[in-house]
Amino acid sequence: MPHRTAEQNSDRDRQLAEIRRSLGQNSLVLIGLMGAGKSAVGRRLAASLSLPFTDADSEIEAAAGQSIAEIFAEHGEAYFRTGERKVIARLLENGPQVLATGGGAYMDPDTRTAIKEHGISIWLKANLRVLMKRVGRRDNRPLLQVDNPETVMKRLMAERNPVYAQADITVESKEAPHDVMVGSIIDALSARLAQETGDPAKAQ
Repeated sequence: MPHRTAEQNSDRDRQLAEIRRSLGQNSLVLIGLMGAGKSAVGRRLAASLSLPFTDADSEIEAAAGQSIAEIFAEHGEAYFRTGERKVIARLLENGPQVLATGGGAYMDPDTRTAIKEHGISIWLKANLRVLMKRVGRRDNRPLLQVDNPETVMKRLMAERNPVYAQADITVESKEAPHDVMVGSIIDALSARLAQETGDPAKAQ
């Protein structure tokens, strides 16, 4: 990452402080397909903003006393989605925070409404090659436990991307250091804030 000057660091600090102030009790909610980097990027984004980080999937597992794979296997996807909706609604009451959601969470209309009321949604948009490379590193994705996971991922992209596109902010998730992704999100948040306040200087 290029060396930042003292002036650039000072500008970034002001940018971060303004974002924190603007959130109030709302949360930054990361959405996107499995492998988009929501948890990894979310942790770093939260650290940059001095906010708590919450992983919705981890909270669902804690509430259920089972892993997500076990919930899917024992109860099915519909049962999981009901629990997911309830847990995310509860978590959104705990802002401000950075909240990473599971890939299917934003597909639920009630969850989309709750996120809109209590946060800013940020879609981490990744292409098929990037997603497949990342999900291949882990074997805990229930929807990909099939003979041809790439076919499933293509179907999920076709179904979900148009809904993800309703997010407040879209940031491309690519093969780049997480800090670069965090910087892109912060810049996008600042630009949104400047647009809302009519103060272009805040996006500088």
